[in-house]
Amino acid sequence: MEINDQAKVESIMTDWRSAPLTEREHALCLYAAKLTATPAAMNRNDLTPLREVGLSDESLLDLVQVIGYFNYINRVADALGVPAEDNWKN
Repeated sequence: MEINDQAKVESIMTDWRSAPLTEREHALCLYAAKLTATPAAMNRNDLTPLREVGLSDESLLDLVQVIGYFNYINRVADALGVPAEDNWKN
């Protein structure tokens, strides 16, 4: 999904929880945040909100793989001391 609304992108980068997200976008972000911050706390019930907003099993697999890849590559970059891009926010 591509966002062609710079104000929305900025609000997501600043604080996705208060950004003007659809129910589906919020569910995706909530899941990504939990998987990123507390992967050991994940359970099957975490998939329910995603299914409720229309994600199929195939989409769920894609979602988990994308989140996992970004977490992996960020950890590799952190471990090697790669500096963040200037426009990235912590």
